Amino acid sequence: MDFKKIERSDAIPFAFVSTIPFAPAGYKITQQLGMVRGLTVRSRNLVTAFGADLKSLVGGVNLTYKKQSEDTRMEAYNFMVEEAASLGANCVIGVQYNEEQLGTGGTSLSEVLCYGTAVRVEVSKEF
Repeated sequence: MDFKKIERSDAIPFAFVSTIPFAPAGYKITQQLGMVRGLTVRSRNLVTAFGADLKSLVGGVNLTYKKQSEDTRMEAYNFMVEEAASLGANCVIGVQYNEEQLGTGGTSLSEVLCYGTAVRVEVSKEF
């Protein structure tokens, strides 16, 4: 099983990807480029799922599922940021996640959508 951490894309600086619906403090939006999204679907490994399900019987933090969830969200985030950068954006605002479980048991899939609005920002002279 691969436990390599999925690194965050640096196509757009992390501080310029935000859930706020406006430009970061000290900046102004100069161009709106449209909605961008990152979608990923991942399946659960049966062996990993069995071990994680056993852990859930005992209780506590389920690190296996936690890591899988974090990796899936980071992958969707990276796809969104890469799409925004390809449009010429230097900022993404209004970022949200939507997650859905598809299937049950050994065929369970996690679908994660990360989306926001790609914009170009510049330093505001009024700040």
